[in-house]
Amino acid sequence: MSALLSLEEARERILAAVAGPLAAETVGLEEALGRVLAEPVRSTTDLPPWDNSAMDGYAIRAADVATASEAAPVRLMVIGEVAAGAAPELVVTAGTAARIATGALVPPGADAVVPVELTTPLDPAGVAGPRGREATGSLPSACLVHEAVRTGSSIRRRGEDLGAGSIVLAAGSVISAAGVTIAAGSGVAAVRAHRRPRVGVLATGDEVRSPGEPLGPAGLPDANGPGLRALVRTAGGEAVALGVARDRLGDVVGRLRSALDLVDALIVSGGVSVGPYDVVRGAFEAIGRVDLWRVAIQPGKPFAFGLAERAGQRPVLLFGLPGNPVSSFVTFELFVRPALRRLAGHAQLIQPPDRAVLEDQVTKSHGRRAFVRVAAVRGPTGGPLRDERGRVSVRLAGGQGSHMLTALAAADALAVIPEAHDTLPAGSEVELWWLDRA
Repeated sequence: MSALLSLEEARERILAAVAGPLAAETVGLEEALGRVLAEPVRSTTDLPPWDNSAMDGYAIRAADVATASEAAPVRLMVIGEVAAGAAPELVVTAGTAARIATGALVPPGADAVVPVELTTPLDPAGVAGPRGREATGSLPSACLVHEAVRTGSSIRRRGEDLGAGSIVLAAGSVISAAGVTIAAGSGVAAVRAHRRPRVGVLATGDEVRSPGEPLGPAGLPDANGPGLRALVRTAGGEAVALGVARDRLGDVVGRLRSALDLVDALIVSGGVSVGPYDVVRGAFEAIGRVDLWRVAIQPGKPFAFGLAERAGQRPVLLFGLPGNPVSSFVTFELFVRPALRRLAGHAQLIQPPDRAVLEDQVTKSHGRRAFVRVAAVRGPTGGPLRDERGRVSVRLAGGQGSHMLTALAAADALAVIPEAHDTLPAGSEVELWWLDRA
């Protein structure tokens, strides 16, 4: 039997089989959320597109109120108003003011905006209204300005944020909610982004029952199918459900063949070990080939990877994950997620590791690198507690059996226990890989 592969060797071989990002396509901004840009996004307009008011108040000439004070307010005649979204139909001249809304164009002649809080409205008889409460209601005949303002005060200048043609999002960046906001604010309706990887997910096992299906005397609920599809989505992919196959080579092969023209990758959980009903490797060889099998990790040793060639298209990536749900989850994080991120165009495929200190003793199998499910000790604000060296305190999230879902659900991260150590006592420093809990 061949020697177990190291994690690094297995991952290097998997990533070498991924021929760069998937093709780019034009998509609307909201559909692009979370995708990687294939081309830079440039503003179609100055931002702001024109000088506009930063406040509700009055557009004025700063020189007219240079002497204004509480003791000696300056009286200005109100000649009209400017609403947001409307072109001004007036000109501010000496001794006049125009009521203006936030975001409205600054009218010709005005060089400053005085906030409504610094003014008092006057009716035609000169009777004062409530001081600076709000710039609503009937247009006053005049207003008193109680404080001097400088030229340009409360005016957002055209192009002060960015100019037309400026790059607002660089190629290779991931489109975030803020990215959607700035692109939309720059007049951009669609972008060129890499296509999301489409991933078929197949669970296997005569004992596995789909969600909601009666378990019968010997059935188990399917945790892997829904869980892996969720992981595919957190990795930026589109999950295609292929159901639950029985432990029959023909059933597995048939379901995989039916998806080959629809997906970029296939994930099969279960059936990759050496038992009499483990048919997944045979299924991979029926539709393609197996490039590696069995990795020196715990949990997740019976992991398989291969390729299914297609005429004129990229080969489909084939991932065979263990049937135990925790093993399936861990091997997805170690091998599948980096591959999907490369397909999606991400530059960073693996999160930089953190450092942690164990609060519990840990034991593992000899000669394998273990990925222990741990929970961070957290402070009053909810953030992880770190010592003076910046290390996170972590404790076991629960039982570490590869079938124990409660520890997986409670875990924040994976603590890495090197091959050379069968036991690590409490207080040991370890590498920490935070889990993506999106």
